[in-house]
Amino acid sequence: MDFKQKIIEILQKATNQKEIEIEIPPDSSMGDYAFPCFSLAKVYKKNPADIAKELKDKINEEGIIDRIEVKGPYLNFFVNKNKIVEDTIKKIIKEKDKYGSSNVGKGKKALIEHTSINPNASPHVGRARNALIGDSITGLLKFQGYKVETHYFVNDVGKQIAMLVLGCKGKKNLKFNDLLKIYIDINKKIEEKPELEKEVFELLNQFEKNNKKIVNQFKKIVGICVKGQLSILSELGIEYDKFDYESDYLWKELTKDVLKKLEKTGKLFTDEEGRLVLDQKEYSLSMKSPVLVLTRADKTSLYPLRDMAYTIDKINKGFHKNIIVLGEDQKLYFQQLKSGLDLLGYKAPEVIHYSFVLLAEGKMSTRKGNLVLLEDFMKEALDKAKEEIKKRHDKTDEKAARKIAYGAIKYSVLRVSPEKNVVFDWQQALNFEGDSGPYLQYAYVRINSVLEKYGKKVDEKADFSLLKQKEETELIKKLSAFPAVIEDATKQLKTHLIASYLTELSQLFSNFYHSCQILKEEENLKKARLLLAYCTKQVLANGLNLLGIDVLERM
Repeated sequence: MDFKQKIIEILQKATNQKEIEIEIPPDSSMGDYAFPCFSLAKVYKKNPADIAKELKDKINEEGIIDRIEVKGPYLNFFVNKNKIVEDTIKKIIKEKDKYGSSNVGKGKKALIEHTSINPNASPHVGRARNALIGDSITGLLKFQGYKVETHYFVNDVGKQIAMLVLGCKGKKNLKFNDLLKIYIDINKKIEEKPELEKEVFELLNQFEKNNKKIVNQFKKIVGICVKGQLSILSELGIEYDKFDYESDYLWKELTKDVLKKLEKTGKLFTDEEGRLVLDQKEYSLSMKSPVLVLTRADKTSLYPLRDMAYTIDKINKGFHKNIIVLGEDQKLYFQQLKSGLDLLGYKAPEVIHYSFVLLAEGKMSTRKGNLVLLEDFMKEALDKAKEEIKKRHDKTDEKAARKIAYGAIKYSVLRVSPEKNVVFDWQQALNFEGDSGPYLQYAYVRINSVLEKYGKKVDEKADFSLLKQKEETELIKKLSAFPAVIEDATKQLKTHLIASYLTELSQLFSNFYHSCQILKEEENLKKARLLLAYCTKQVLANGLNLLGIDVLERM
């Protein structure tokens, strides 16, 4: 039973209000849940403290509620502990790896586009945040029952790719790891000889005219790059279902159809340079750029027009959810795109904007010197994880080190709300005793160790009414809250809520572990506590799986 949701429903009935938000008090002596009555002051035109008293008298305290107390403007609910224990443990035992899911997506489809890195070099750490957020949202939606399709939009048209093609001219046996240096070199050459830009734009022009020879050159370079990027991302367990190429929209009729429809709105006009632009003044998006430029003077399409056509293609696939992950530097552009879609009667995808990844200790040494490549970052994490393992066991374990290293990276990124910067600190990321991925993995290992020492199957019919100590009830309350956390994360498309929950759960298990004997306790209580440990292990596994973090049996 979701006790939080049940109390919300009770309050909805008592207040006749749909929007009810309840809180978890900072101290359990103040109740398990609290309802601040401030939001009802305008509705009832009364003092919040008086509203709290009236509601207390109106609500039936039987069933899941043990008692209700009024503390000023707050209505504090104390839940029937026996009911929490019984319902939570039974539900976890029954649902196992499905516990936490409301199956809200059953029979529904979701499309999520994420990562979409320019195919011109190895990805850097900042862009990896896109992939990690997208992958965790994919896992969350699948857990909730959605049939999810992940898309990668390959931006294979543009000056950057044309520069890379020019830089690769005459080179044979090209490999992915060569491309970054080639890209840097061609940038320098163009800076020194600006006349080379003419060659870049001529390549681009021929590509857009569908010159087969040039198209094949572009495809070859882009293919090497995408394959290399995917190889790195697949190391982190990130995969994609569909690859959509921007170049396809150079030659599709859909871009022309979009222009025709925009023309009918009266908002499309030709500017003084001969370009087709969309008037967006009424949306007040930007004083600097009140228009969205869709074509060049020769009426060939630019990225915004192709992106609009691509987005309409995605919308027309009929998915119940349509999501895109974009950097915060794309906020204005997305608003412009959304406004253009709005003119045509289309609902834009739900967007998750993410901020930058910063390194607490400054720049790492990379082949470029002014950015941190993801593959270098992963190698650094792996080396540090091996060092940590060697400190503890005098030997290294490659498989375990990978799980710890990549878990540390994922948690450090996903624990932060997308709109905030991630400040990555190696010491914190690989700390086995703090707010980190290894800490969560270690909590799982610790529980596994207890269960292995017991050496028998946990008694699922143990007398859990014996679990009355404060550390036990606090842990069970936290286990009961997992479905509500998953529901919130799904509604907000924010998996950092799951990361925060798992850290709190691990801390509460640590309190329980240090305060309550397990294996040395008398038989009935021992069985009940082992069952509680088993349930905690299951919920930890469920949550870590949603973040794409592997568990370890030993550490």
